[in-house]
Amino acid sequence: MDIPHDLQIIAHQERSLVFPQFHADEAWQLGTQLREMAVARDAALVIDIRTFGRQLFHVALDGTTPSNTRWAERKARTVEHFHRSSYAIGLSLQQANATFTEKYAMSLEQYAVHGGSFPLRVANAGVIGAVTVSGLPQRDDHQFVVEALCAVLGQDFSALSLGRA
Repeated sequence: MDIPHDLQIIAHQERSLVFPQFHADEAWQLGTQLREMAVARDAALVIDIRTFGRQLFHVALDGTTPSNTRWAERKARTVEHFHRSSYAIGLSLQQANATFTEKYAMSLEQYAVHGGSFPLRVANAGVIGAVTVSGLPQRDDHQFVVEALCAVLGQDFSALSLGRA
């Protein structure tokens, strides 16, 4: 894995995957897309979509545990704080050879810097929430969310994918 390359692609993903507006209907559409993808691939995932302070969609598919829900909450909290994907934060720390608690003096009981949470960005408004999955390896969680966002927003996933590790 080439961390600088992945960070560059993630920054491009974050700039490209922008909603014209985002309300409960968009959350339902995105959540349903994620759920259908997970069921089709027999993936045990927790799916969580929230604006900051308000959960709009949540499902825990068969095979998940309460731990997956806690991971999703911690990843979403990371996006809320940094307005970046949880995977980008984790890769940035890895690249800098630093730990989250060393660099930010924040609790890993409250935050997770593993892939799977992506900022919900709205044109002319900025980051207003997070879409999160938990249940796959972190790079796959990240890719899963990006693929669903591409499907909902009419973007070409192959152009925005991180590719294989």
